[in-house]
Amino acid sequence: MDHNSLSGHALDHIAIAVQNLDEALAFYKTALGLPEIGIEVVAEQGVRVAKLDIGNTHIELLEPLSPETPVGKFLANKGPGLHHICVKVDDINSELAKLKSQGMRLIDETPKIGAGGAKIAFVHPKSTGGVLLELSQPQNS
Repeated sequence: MDHNSLSGHALDHIAIAVQNLDEALAFYKTALGLPEIGIEVVAEQGVRVAKLDIGNTHIELLEPLSPETPVGKFLANKGPGLHHICVKVDDINSELAKLKSQGMRLIDETPKIGAGGAKIAFVHPKSTGGVLLELSQPQNS
């Protein structure tokens, strides 16, 4: 991957797949003292998401709405744990076109709507050294 393709962007969040959102929240809020920003259901992605503040980024806890969702399948195959990292971008369509032109394998060639109304798209782990990568353009950009 071209090191300049995402320069100037920031880590938006680290997402962790969990079986039970309330139990996971109790750990992160009580044991680590992280403040909860909010919880929402993102029906298009099939998840209930809790966002926690951890300084200059966020942790998102993902609980599947059903076993057939992407996160549900992930949990069945790999169990709970790191699901993806997300990079905030200014122009997701431009970034996707750039990555595709570089031969990157895209899961989403066109953006979908994610948590907080952001435009999101995923890059396949086979193109990123084994980590599922999400690109996110905030709703107000």
